[in-house]
Amino acid sequence: MPITVPFRRVAILGTGLIGGSFALALRELFPEIDLVGYSRAGSSERARAAGVVDEATTDLATAVRGADLVYIALPIGASIEALGAIAKSSGPNALVTDACSTKAVIGRAAQEHFRGGARFLGGHPMAGKEQSGVEHADAKLFRGAPYALMGLESDSDSRVAAFAEIARAIGARPIWTDPETHDWAVGIVSHLPQMVSIALARVVQDETDETGLPLSLAGPGLHDMLRLAGSPYDIWRDILLTNTDNVSRALDRLAQAVDYLRTSLARKELQQEFQAANELYKQLKKPT
Repeated sequence: MPITVPFRRVAILGTGLIGGSFALALRELFPEIDLVGYSRAGSSERARAAGVVDEATTDLATAVRGADLVYIALPIGASIEALGAIAKSSGPNALVTDACSTKAVIGRAAQEHFRGGARFLGGHPMAGKEQSGVEHADAKLFRGAPYALMGLESDSDSRVAAFAEIARAIGARPIWTDPETHDWAVGIVSHLPQMVSIALARVVQDETDETGLPLSLAGPGLHDMLRLAGSPYDIWRDILLTNTDNVSRALDRLAQAVDYLRTSLARKELQQEFQAANELYKQLKKPT
């Protein structure tokens, strides 16, 4: 059963992978929605040419003005810098939400600018690819993925309820939490895997000699493990800067686990580690 169109005009601030995918998902569900894309470097024009958005602009105020929903898909630093201008240009009934990978820092910044009128809702879709850019945008990107929302599901604001319904409609699973808990959790299940992939790439690179070994013997297992190593630093810089303590703690826990494995290589206790890992793997649900 189709849901009612909750927003008539949506501003997509940052028309890369996430912003572009959100726009495509909205277009698929609600063809009548007006979509305006904003970027500082002109990627919004590429998004318009590709049919991802209806309008393109490099002026933030122009994009935000008149929008019922403002979707911030910029890097964390740029998102924080833009909050003041977004709050100033947003209508009193607008909902402003972000897709940043850390929530505590931007949440505190938003409190300084949104004090009535337009509502700010922190969000983080746990979806993505190692490739960036609107050319990799996909309307199906959010299907089966958790979508963290900062607050309570019982929030009486109809704008918040409408966005949660949109998240479900695009195939995501809304999970309500608070910024600090979110940042601790993603430090373990998202940021740590990224750092592990980078560290593994360094080991393989350093061990590969002039004959090409051991890299020339690599099979699909290494390829799977290094998928995240293809992610650009420009995307991860702000994430790591705004979640340093949680990522550092996660790396410490990993170091402890690696030390235990090293001391257990010739012991039967290692079987228990494999069994526990097998069970955890079974609990993970792949997006459908």
